[in-house]
Amino acid sequence: MASTPIRITIDGTPLEATLNDSPAARALAGRLPLSLEFSDYGGQEVLAPLSPALPMEGMPAGESAAAGTIGYYAPDDALVLYYTDVGRFDGIVRLGEIHGDIAILRDWDSAREVSLELAG
Repeated sequence: MASTPIRITIDGTPLEATLNDSPAARALAGRLPLSLEFSDYGGQEVLAPLSPALPMEGMPAGESAAAGTIGYYAPDDALVLYYTDVGRFDGIVRLGEIHGDIAILRDWDSAREVSLELAG
């Protein structure tokens, strides 16, 4: 399965990441570059609304997400960057993973602009 390298930039700090070869991840890659406003949710992830919705054909009904996962929460059409491990929930779809230190995702007290772009 091929992967697509991307760069996620938060407050000027770049994070290298890859998107998997799923239909939803390929659809996201086709929309890059993007700048979205992410906010903390539940002390485990940061998320941003994503419109239009990503295609869910061929995607699992739910998954778990380890810290560092790039995900999509289908019920809310939200792009999610997980900084803690989250158990299996219906609606979670794994799109890829962040490589390296994800500490910058923790302890947000306000929304932040995050940019995503193809790397390379």
